[in-house]
Amino acid sequence: MKKIVLAAIAVLTFGWANAQEQTAKGKWLIETNTSFGATNVGNTGFSLSSVDGETTWGLGAEGGYFVADNLAVKVGLGYNDFGHSDNAFSYKVGAKYYLLNKFPLEASYTGASIKGYDENPSFVGLQGGYAWFLGKNVSVEPGLRYNIGLNDYKDVFQFNVGFALHF
Repeated sequence: MKKIVLAAIAVLTFGWANAQEQTAKGKWLIETNTSFGATNVGNTGFSLSSVDGETTWGLGAEGGYFVADNLAVKVGLGYNDFGHSDNAFSYKVGAKYYLLNKFPLEASYTGASIKGYDENPSFVGLQGGYAWFLGKNVSVEPGLRYNIGLNDYKDVFQFNVGFALHF
């Protein structure tokens, strides 16, 4: 029993130390998210849904640079096709902090440019989750995100599963 407990402690310590290295100052982050729930017009991840017989989809990615240990400044770009000849280019700027090297917390501003719309959507988003580091450079990050609409667009609540590469 003593050996099992010591082995578990060693594995947890190694995982924690490995995560510290991946979120250290000067490292890079490339990620994308899949969203479940309400589709956000300003999506910078992967999405696929059908609303009233119209298929909508989106592609995007985000990149970040760790300006301090556990703190990354991020930017993202995305393209969304809403069917019926409407599409949008999305953008995101924000910051992501890894609390205790395992709990990513994000605050960001997301906007979209939709041709022919008088007022383009914009959101302030808050996200929290958990980071599973699968190896030296890969993490899977499920989380919850709440986007607060800044204009006539409604608030959006999402469950995301993120995939990140750390360099």
